[in-house]
Amino acid sequence: MASETGSVSLGPLHVPRASDVLASTLRDQIVNGVYPIGQPLPTERELIAYTQVSRTTVREALRILESQGFIEMRTGRAGGPFARRPGSEAVEQSVRFAIQGESAEFDILETRAALEPSCAALAAKYRTDEDLARMDAASAAMEAADSAEAFVLSKFDWHMAVTMASHNSLFIGVMSAIGAVIHETTDAGVLTPELLAESRADHSVIVDAIRAGDSAGAERHMRAHVGARHLP
Repeated sequence: MASETGSVSLGPLHVPRASDVLASTLRDQIVNGVYPIGQPLPTERELIAYTQVSRTTVREALRILESQGFIEMRTGRAGGPFARRPGSEAVEQSVRFAIQGESAEFDILETRAALEPSCAALAAKYRTDEDLARMDAASAAMEAADSAEAFVLSKFDWHMAVTMASHNSLFIGVMSAIGAVIHETTDAGVLTPELLAESRADHSVIVDAIRAGDSAGAERHMRAHVGARHLP
């Protein structure tokens, strides 16, 4: 309908769901420290009383926050929602959703080439004895692999061991997601004995640099390794 001041064009209004609004409000309060990490949020009954929304809406909001990693639902007499900080699992889930919506394999490989050298450098700086043991176990599994398929599986474990040694939750989440995709799409049939031997040698050099605390060397060797697209 035209008004005296001119033509007005209106379309459908998209009103946020009450559960999304409640989840967003609680998420902001967790981030801003209103509910410190590890501390309880209001109970389901209290949230219903405070907000005057339905039990279904409150439960959906809590489900959203739990899936995003912002709360932990505990059971028992002292149970309920407790504030937590999203870790690598939340990052991995988000990246997986993004990957599922795209089919750009080169983006995944470029992301790997950009991130893994940094992961190796951080691993050399922050690795613990447990991290080194995890890398050694994966390296031993690669050496003992009696097929290309077994090698590909242990290779994924090795790359994740290096990434986990970076102790950077964002890197771990991203590499968990894209590493799984690379693992799932690797054609073990094209891996010749020569390529497998070259890959094992690369891994050994990288672990040696990480063990020695040589960040620059670990980064350089990993960059050369992931830059050789013919290597797993």
